Amino acid sequence: MEFPAFIRQMPQLALPATDNMVRAYAARSEHGLVVFFEFYEDFELPPHAHGYQWGTIVAGEIAVTIGDKTRTFRPGDTYFMDEGEVHAVRVKAGTRAIDVFDEADRYPFK
Repeated sequence: MEFPAFIRQMPQLALPATDNMVRAYAARSEHGLVVFFEFYEDFELPPHAHGYQWGTIVAGEIAVTIGDKTRTFRPGDTYFMDEGEVHAVRVKAGTRAIDVFDEADRYPFK
């Protein structure tokens, strides 16, 4: 099931990927950014760091690597990345996730 139409009508984010790989719909305030991700292809993010991030998996799965430990998250699981914590992410096609970033400008709108 896709996200509801009202979410898919939110502004899309400009991501370092094409729309056939991933789409992201977002709501922003001065306190942070809430992002609804839909992944259409397997996707990998190399090791990186940023401010705080909390997320939950709606469908599919992601694997998050921090240091030498990898943990897989599935629907209903939540995850948290501390500010400045270096992590890499592998996402399976078909995954939908909701992520909240404490950085309102983490990604620009299209």
